Amino acid sequence: MTIDDPARPDTTEAPTTTDAPTDAPTDAGGGRKGTWSALRPLVLRLHFYAGVLIAPLLLIAAASGLLYALSFQAEKIVYAHELEVPVGDKALPLSQQVHAATKVNPNGTVTAVWPSSEPGATTRVLMADPDVEEGKSLAVFVDPYTAEIRGQLPSYGGSGALPLRTWIDELHRDLHLGDLGRNYSELAASWLWVIALGGLALWIGRKRKNRRSLVIPERGPKSRRRTLSWHGTVGLWAVTGLVLLSATGLTWSRYAGENIGAVQDQLGGATPTVSAALEGAAGGSSEHEGHGGGHQAPAAKGPDVGIDRIVEAARAKGIEGKMSVVLPSEGKGYVVKETDAQFPVHLDSVAVNPADGTVMDELRFADYPVLAQLTRFGIDAHTGVFLGLFNQLALAALALSLILLILWGYRMWWLRRPGRPVARGAWRKVPVTMLLPLLAATALVGWFVPMLGISLLAFLVVDLALGLVARARSRA
Repeated sequence: MTIDDPARPDTTEAPTTTDAPTDAPTDAGGGRKGTWSALRPLVLRLHFYAGVLIAPLLLIAAASGLLYALSFQAEKIVYAHELEVPVGDKALPLSQQVHAATKVNPNGTVTAVWPSSEPGATTRVLMADPDVEEGKSLAVFVDPYTAEIRGQLPSYGGSGALPLRTWIDELHRDLHLGDLGRNYSELAASWLWVIALGGLALWIGRKRKNRRSLVIPERGPKSRRRTLSWHGTVGLWAVTGLVLLSATGLTWSRYAGENIGAVQDQLGGATPTVSAALEGAAGGSSEHEGHGGGHQAPAAKGPDVGIDRIVEAARAKGIEGKMSVVLPSEGKGYVVKETDAQFPVHLDSVAVNPADGTVMDELRFADYPVLAQLTRFGIDAHTGVFLGLFNQLALAALALSLILLILWGYRMWWLRRPGRPVARGAWRKVPVTMLLPLLAATALVGWFVPMLGISLLAFLVVDLALGLVARARSRA
């Protein structure tokens, strides 16, 4: 995380004894060089290039991520009229609430219903509507006590993000540029863990006499040394969260996400789904069915006991609290799924036959493969829903720390301008027994995380070209 250049002497302040070695191994002139002594120039050169060139993308991702973390609470304020109602004496039947929603929007097709889960919360009826952008649903908010319509808003995803949070989420994901914009976020996520771990190694491997300065920033006059101290210590505290953000962000990226999904499937960690196929019908049901507003399957035809009986059958099987009731489509039954992702999570689901209200299939979150559970925890933590408000505050703190780390890094580069990196040829100092496995590991990671591999190769090509130009000029 240090955009640093120790190859050039630091003239911004006088040296102090805080950086003097205590128990560090001796280097050139004092004895045998250690492994870190050989690797450090290579790590520093890579860290320098990545910090200077990728940091702008990380800055955009961090700033938009900070806005996203704050959008949960902002959404409650902006859409308070749609989300909250005065608490009444008794809630009306769910079917009556759905009927009120269909009356106000007869052109829409109901795909899912989110019943009110707590006193004073509205019921959300999700519809496929021709006037709503593909991939989103029209959410009709109904007062569960009076069936009054409180409003209609586009809704996106399983979390039910409303327009404000959806706009910020799309800014964070693709800059509102579609598939082309997703390359920016994948490139940032691909390099974040490399920059974070490289900076951690550089900070821990730095020679110091005062061990306290490793974890607590130094005080003193404004200088490059103090900026480096804040940069290093804040990075040390944030590095675990940043690496986890990088890893979870890559799980749904375009290219690395496909590789991660393939490995997860090979290891038996695919996320299972409850089977809602009716007898004699083909196909199953996705846990995300009914959340989008794109192409919907034809509505089911035939006998239907009604949504109230369906919810009763699901509750008899332990489906409680926040839930989503996905209406049946052709050849499928109802899917009733818990949606409380806060710890402890409640994500059990059942499939119910619309003809008689019998439960056809059950799926408990406890029965998910361990890898699928961890993936779900990671994604929910990345999106700020796993631990509720605490999760959102932690995301905001991580985003703010990343912004500060980048700004501090550029400030150090400016104070040591022109900020040239370590001299070329650092890889020649690495022993062959270490260099070959390192190259193999780099090639493997570059193949598995394509945006990282392609950009790293581009860095090498540019660096070689600059080296050839510099050599030609020196000869001239």
